[in-house]
Amino acid sequence: MSTVGLARLVLDGMRRNMRQYGMLFALGLIVALFAVWTDGDLLLPRNVSNLVLQNSYILVLAVGMMLVIISGHIDLSVGSLTAFVGAVAAVLMVENSVSWPLAVLLCLLLGAAAGALQGFFIAYVGIPSFIVTLAGMLLFRGLTEIFLQGQTLGPFPRGLQNIANGFLPEVGPETNYHNLTLLLGLGLIAVVVLQEIRDRRRQREFALEVLPTPAFVLKLVALAAAVLVATLLLASYKGAPVVLLILGVLVAGFGYVMRNAIIGRHIYAIGGNLPAAKLSGVKDRKVTFLVFLNMGMLAALAGLVFAARFNAASPKAGVNFELEAIAASFIGGASMSGGVGTVLGAIIGGLVLGVLNNGMNLVGIGTDWQQVIKGAVLLVAVGFDVWNKRRVGS
Repeated sequence: MSTVGLARLVLDGMRRNMRQYGMLFALGLIVALFAVWTDGDLLLPRNVSNLVLQNSYILVLAVGMMLVIISGHIDLSVGSLTAFVGAVAAVLMVENSVSWPLAVLLCLLLGAAAGALQGFFIAYVGIPSFIVTLAGMLLFRGLTEIFLQGQTLGPFPRGLQNIANGFLPEVGPETNYHNLTLLLGLGLIAVVVLQEIRDRRRQREFALEVLPTPAFVLKLVALAAAVLVATLLLASYKGAPVVLLILGVLVAGFGYVMRNAIIGRHIYAIGGNLPAAKLSGVKDRKVTFLVFLNMGMLAALAGLVFAARFNAASPKAGVNFELEAIAASFIGGASMSGGVGTVLGAIIGGLVLGVLNNGMNLVGIGTDWQQVIKGAVLLVAVGFDVWNKRRVGS
């Protein structure tokens, strides 16, 4: 097949899967733009590692927020809940000398309880999620001030700090790279390739349209190359951050649930068409309750990561985190009407925002213009979603 023919096949596949590949392509363009603009500073191993660490808590929130938005709801309380959990963690560990593993467990349970409380009012009482979580935003922010008494509290035990700032240990012989990170990267490449092949086989079994073989091979090569480059960059510095492994587990676990588990299909169903889901026997109240319980637990995890990252709990922590998580979800392909989105899309959306923030800081763009640019990116992403719906509908 000629190069021109292959290019046409790839472009045709991208047009048919615009929602899936659009923001991934945009992320690549943004990375390339700032790599050139910063004379390569964006892709320095140290900066790539910092990029992961700086955006880890937003990416954790984005995973949970994507599920909330897919189910047709919104959660405005997650920023305040992250601050509240950080405050509780500080009171437990710093003031009362509770061991950090026990404190982490208690904080995750607290987050789950907070999410369950909000989920109860939304699912079983029938109050709109916007109102319930707006009330939660005010409630948790006030409780944070009460627990910390307006003061910053720290430092945290070293074990907790390592969750947000630590790296995998060195193993094996002396090389120019971090050996364990290289092994994990190669394993991830194998998993990604096998998963893509498996998905393609399943699509064919159900007589669904798939990419032509040359385009599919090109896709596999591109994915493997992207993972390999990221692996080499991380392995050239200190290795993979611990929090990156946590994110990897979350993405793999929730991605599997949303693709293959019954509850994942029910989340898509109630967000896509609630009356039809009810007629099909979906227990929409239970599903909504579990979605918000899960969001609360992930908000607690993000709060612990954020507090550990800065080694202190602050009354001003978590400000606008909910907006960042919502923006990441919509940039990553979520639909305003619900029923559409992927966990990986939330990560891509979060990385788009993270690379924008990092790149604009490196080139010296002021915070005022940074807000303008991020707002424009969000508007374009949602506008693209609306346009794509109209295109498909026509």
